[in-house]
Amino acid sequence: MALRVLIAEDETIIRLDLKQILERAGLEVCGEARDGGEAVELARTEEPDLAILDVKMPILDGIDAARRILDERPIPIVMLTAYGQDELVSRAVEAGVFGYLVKPFRETDLLPAIATARARHEELQALREEADSLADALAARKTIERAKGLLMERENLTEEDAFARLRKASQVSGRPLKVVAEAILATFGQEA
Repeated sequence: MALRVLIAEDETIIRLDLKQILERAGLEVCGEARDGGEAVELARTEEPDLAILDVKMPILDGIDAARRILDERPIPIVMLTAYGQDELVSRAVEAGVFGYLVKPFRETDLLPAIATARARHEELQALREEADSLADALAARKTIERAKGLLMERENLTEEDAFARLRKASQVSGRPLKVVAEAILATFGQEA
C-alpha cells in the first residue's frame, strides 16, 4: 500500500511538480491544498500518512496548519519554504514538524527529507508508547504498593506475606495484580 501524501502549496506549478515527483516515487497524493485552511480540512477528511506544507500560504500559514493537523492526528510533516530564516525554522520545529526544505528543491532533496521525517516520527511514536507504558506500570506499582501496605496494616502481615496474598488472589481470580489491588483498596474504603 502506497504512502498517502497531502500536498499544500499555493503556487500551482510547484504543487504539480511535487505531485509528479511523489507519484514517480510510488507515493499516492491523496489531497492537494492551495492554502493552510484547506490543508487542515483535507488532512481531516483524507487522513494522509504524511503532509508536505508550504510555509507561506494564504488564509493560514503552513506552520499554523501543521500545528492544527498535528493536534488532531500526529503524522510526519515536511515544510517547504523559500525562506531559510531561523525564526521560521524554530516555529516549525516547535509546531512538531519533522522536515524542512528550502526552495528551489530537487527530487534528490525531497525524497530523503520524507524518509527522514517518517523515521523521526516513528521514533517519537515509539518513545511516546514507551512513556505511556512506563507511566501505566508506575501507576500499577503504586496501587499494588498501597494495597500491600493496607494488608500489612489491617491483617498484621509482613511485606512478603501481603504481596504473596495479593499474588495468590490474582492467580485464583485470573485477574491482573493491579485489579486485585484496586479491589482491596476499594474494599477497605480507599481510592485506587
